[in-house]
Formats: sequence, C-alpha cells, structure tokens
Amino acid sequence: MTADFLLTDALVPLRPSDTGEEALEIMNEFYIRHLPVVDNHKLVSVISESDVLDADPLETVENYRTAQLPPSVFPDDHLYDVMRQLVDNNLTVVPVINRDGEYVGMVTGEDLLRFFAQSSTFSDPGSIVVLEMGRHDYSLAEIARIVESDNAIILSSFVRGMTDSNQVEVTLKLNSQSIAGTIATFERFNYVVKASFNEKQLQDTLRERFDSLINYLNV
Repeated sequence: MTADFLLTDALVPLRPSDTGEEALEIMNEFYIRHLPVVDNHKLVSVISESDVLDADPLETVENYRTAQLPPSVFPDDHLYDVMRQLVDNNLTVVPVINRDGEYVGMVTGEDLLRFFAQSSTFSDPGSIVVLEMGRHDYSLAEIARIVESDNAIILSSFVRGMTDSNQVEVTLKLNSQSIAGTIATFERFNYVVKASFNEKQLQDTLRERFDSLINYLNV
C-alpha cells in the first residue's frame, strides 16, 4: 500500500501569505501540529505549532525559519516509508510530492494509524520484509519457496512498480517473528532486502505514534 492511498481531502496546505494565527486555527481544528506550506504548487516548508508559538503569530508563515529541506514522500512510496518519516521527524502530517517537487497532498498520522489498526494483515502477528528486484526476476513461487524453507509462511504480499525504473518492490507479511534466517537466505539468493520490520519494531513504532497523538489530544 502506498502514500497516495491515504491522501486526505479534509486538509489544505498553507500559503506563504497565511499568518501563523491562521495556521494555529487549522491545527487546533484538526488536532495536528504541522502543516505544509505550498507556493505555486511547490512544497516550500513544513510549519510546526512550535514554529508559530516561538514567533509572532500575526506574521505570515513565509517569514518563519524552517528546515531547508522539508520532509516528504512520493505518492508511490510505501506506507512504512510514511511511518518512518512521521517517527524520524516527529510529525503529525507528511507532505506528498511528485518527482518534480510539486505538492500532491498530505497523509496524517491519525489516518495512518487507523489504517494499520484496521488492517487484517497488520493485526496478524509476524514480520514485514521488503524486497527489490527486476520486473523479470519477480516470481512469487520462488519467493514463497525461500520463505517456506525457513519454516515461515507468506500471509500476504504487495507488489508495486518503481517509477521510471524496471524494478519492483515486493512487501511480504510473514507469520514468523524471527526473520534473520529468512533475510540471510534471500541475500544468499542475491535478493535485495530493502527493509525489514519485526513485530516488536512495528508495535513500538505504532505505540510511539499513538502515545504522541493521545498526549496531544489531552493537552
């Protein structure tokens, strides 16, 4: 599943001419602490609640000092990439841009958490392995054979094509929580293991985001 699947229709980005006070009103209404700033369809920055509170709320957001390279994802990035941006940058929304840097939309942490909580694939215990390979090298039968050789089972799989490339990304949900042997076997067969998430990593990540959301709602 990719970022474009969870683009929200409820939120619109800020314009450089919007004030910090206007930004706070939107943040308070939707229980978020961040908003992207877009100028001429380009993502300019991501404004946080603290950016506004540390400055003059009556100033326009274009005058706020923010990171030069605002965090973002592409529409075809995996939802785990969105989660990683949320966690690594302590965000409540993640902007989505195309390869030309044009703003496409945003994904909220709340929507992402809800998706994972409702996903039967996620609710089953196990681990995630993300592989990358050439389109012509993809064979689910061979991948399943490798997984089963390590006494694991594929609960679900998701395949997406890489933009402007002949590569594909294969996301596997396995029933095993111990995947070191499976990863080693994949690498022995020259598969590129792009990422892996065991049950504890998945649960810890979601718990951290959930706790942050609850703490914010209780403020």
